[in-house]
Amino acid sequence: MLRFILVVVTCYALLVAVVYFMQGRMLYLPDLPGRTLTLSPADVGMDYHDVFIKTVDGVMLHGWFVGEQSSRVVLFFHGNAGNISHRLDSIRQFRDLGLAVFIIDYRGYGQSEGRSTERGLYRDADAAWRYLTEDRGIAAANIIVFGRSLGASVASRLAGQHQPLALIVESSFTSVPDIAQDLYPWLPARWLSRLRHATRDYIQNVYCPVLVVHSRDDEIIPFHHGEAIFASANEPRTLLEIRGTHNDGFLRDERTYMEGLRMFLTEISAPPLIAVDPD
Repeated sequence: MLRFILVVVTCYALLVAVVYFMQGRMLYLPDLPGRTLTLSPADVGMDYHDVFIKTVDGVMLHGWFVGEQSSRVVLFFHGNAGNISHRLDSIRQFRDLGLAVFIIDYRGYGQSEGRSTERGLYRDADAAWRYLTEDRGIAAANIIVFGRSLGASVASRLAGQHQPLALIVESSFTSVPDIAQDLYPWLPARWLSRLRHATRDYIQNVYCPVLVVHSRDDEIIPFHHGEAIFASANEPRTLLEIRGTHNDGFLRDERTYMEGLRMFLTEISAPPLIAVDPD
């Protein structure tokens, strides 16, 4: 019995060590389904051009700018797997709303150089913001920062450092330690986590209108994460509940999703009400 207990303890300790040292490879999944760009916006009838930008630490990133004629731009940060060519449905949806889209692949993803790290992803977001505001001369008041899943932490941090028109957070976890504890309750996940991606903390520093989108059917990131992020956001804030799984809710419940986005965009475009003194 003592030998059995020793074996179990040893195996558990090895598992803990693997999780601690390999968590970056567990979170950042550029090779799932792959780094090769499978399609381009032109393949689905959208005009675009390739963009290459360099971060402050010298990493070359690749992205697409779609929709030159639009005055407002969505700065799009995707999730932890795949690359920009797997986000064409989302790009199409934003184009249907009359918005241009600038989407990048993080370092280590798609055609971007480098290796993915948390600090590196934040530097990638900073480089994307500089490209829009400095290289293209787009005013911050015309930029909507959007982040899905992992990208929501990147988007929230960036929006808290600037003053964009709005922030949209979709299917996000509150933080890596929180979601890790949900997914691996049999591990001391909070203590083991070296990664943060603390969307709930970052969103507290955001002072533009915020839209939080989440599905009650999300099988990867439970709905209570979206509720907690919404509760931490400053006013004006909106919670949009959709149906569908983590990866297809924006398509499976596209009508609700698009109506919610359209209403949010209408609200942030309306001129502020000015109180009139009757005297």
